[in-house]
Amino acid sequence: MSAVEILKSIEILRGKLNTLGSNKPLVDPEVIQLSQRLDLLLNVYYSMRDVA
Repeated sequence: MSAVEILKSIEILRGKLNTLGSNKPLVDPEVIQLSQRLDLLLNVYYSMRDVA
C-alpha cells in the first residue's frame, strides 16, 4: 500500500469515525474498533514518512 493510498484510507476512516461518533457513544465497541483501525493506519503512514 502506497502512502497516497494510506492517506485516502485515513480520510475515509476519519469521516466514518466522525459520523459514527456522532450517532453512538464513544465507548461503543464499533466506535472503538474503527478508532483502532484509524490509529493503525496513522502509525503505518508516519512510519513510512519517517523512513523516506
